[in-house]
Amino acid sequence: MVMKYKVRLRDLKLEYLKEYVGPIFNFLKPKKKIKNIPDLKNFVQKKSAWVSQETLYGYLKTRMGAKYVLMFDDEIFLGSINKAKWNIYAIALQDLIFYCISYIKNILNIDHTLNAIEIYKEILDEEKKNQMPQDVIENSIRKFEERLKKINWQEYHLNLPFTESSLSLYEWSPIADELKILDKKIVLNSMILKWDNVKKEFKDIINF
Repeated sequence: MVMKYKVRLRDLKLEYLKEYVGPIFNFLKPKKKIKNIPDLKNFVQKKSAWVSQETLYGYLKTRMGAKYVLMFDDEIFLGSINKAKWNIYAIALQDLIFYCISYIKNILNIDHTLNAIEIYKEILDEEKKNQMPQDVIENSIRKFEERLKKINWQEYHLNLPFTESSLSLYEWSPIADELKILDKKIVLNSMILKWDNVKKEFKDIINF
């Protein structure tokens, strides 16, 4: 299916600034304890946005150097970023939901595995107001359900839980393939390092 986006240059430039700065401030806010499913959903949503946006925009800035700012005057490039950000974010949400619920089940002995799909769908539904494309939502739910059928809840939080989102950053970043090949290890590691911060925070504030 070909994804179609109605892109307005001015709106996307403003959106970029909001997205790039907003998650950083959210990440630096005082940490609220996670005491229930709504708290967990809020944590997953905010941290997945922070990781996906920080790594995507950070990679683009590193690879493009001085041309980085100029590229945001290119409507086609902004459309590519819009497409990339939603697809990366959708997978980041999946990884973090699976990690958190696997950790809670095995470390705290509380089973919320049946809440996984509900949390994911509620977050995607909320993102409609932020213009997350419907086709991305539908494709992401299908992928989530496929992963859910195969997941090993006992081992997920221990066994490279953020591989899929790291690979999605590599796949979707709007950088020429011949350049991405050279960057693959750096790109994957950049997201893993961000996720390490999120994992540490999660362990500190989980309080079911």
